[in-house]
Amino acid sequence: MLTTLILDFDGTIVESLPLKTAAFRKVFSFASPAHLDEIIAFHLENGGMSRYDKFRYIYAHILHEPLTPGQEERLASKYVSLIFESMLTVPCVEGAEDLLHDCSRQLPLYIVSATPEGEMQEIARRRDLTKYFVRVYGSPKTKAECIREILAETGASPEEALFVGDAPNDWEAAHETGVRFVARIPPGDPDRFVGRPGVEGIVANLHELREYLRESVCSSRSHTP
Repeated sequence: MLTTLILDFDGTIVESLPLKTAAFRKVFSFASPAHLDEIIAFHLENGGMSRYDKFRYIYAHILHEPLTPGQEERLASKYVSLIFESMLTVPCVEGAEDLLHDCSRQLPLYIVSATPEGEMQEIARRRDLTKYFVRVYGSPKTKAECIREILAETGASPEEALFVGDAPNDWEAAHETGVRFVARIPPGDPDRFVGRPGVEGIVANLHELREYLRESVCSSRSHTP
C-alpha cells in the first residue's frame, strides 16, 4: 500500500529543464565548444544533482582547472540571476495541478529537489504550491538523506513510499533508500533508465501518473474542459 508520495521538482512538476539547460550554457559560455558540449551533456545526464556538485565536477573533470569558493559563488549567482524569475512562471508538467490537488487530500506529499532548499521553498511559495506539500526539501542535503528523513517522519516503510523523478540521480536516491520509483520521461526525450532495476513505471506526464495511482490513493475530480 502506498502511504507517502515524494516528487522531484524540475522536470517532474514543472517543465524547467530547457530553461536550466540554457542557463548552464550561458554560465559556461567561456568554455571551448568541445568542453561546452561535454558540460551540457553532463548537466542533462545529472538533472538530480545540485548545481554546486555540478560546478565542482565540471571544473575537476572537464575543464581540469581549480575552482575557488569565490568562483563557485559567482557561477551560482549568475545561474540564479538567469533562472529565478522564470522559475516562477515556467509551465507545470501536464497534469501536475490535478495530481497535486487530488493526491494531497489522500496522503502526505513532499518535494525533494536538488535546488538549494531556501530557493526551492521560495519558488514553491510564490507559485502557491506549498499548500499541497508537508515539506519542501532541497540541497545541500542529498536526495537520499531527504527521503530517509521523510520515512522517519511519516513512519512509512520504504515499500510504502514512492519517489517520482526524471533523472538517473533520482533513481539512485530511490535505489539507495529502498523506496519505490517511477520515472517521468517527456515525449521525445531519451530513456536514461534503461538497465536500471526497480523502475516500476514510466510516465510522460502527471495525468499518466495520476492514472497509475488512481486505484490505490488518488481519487478523480470533475473539472471543466
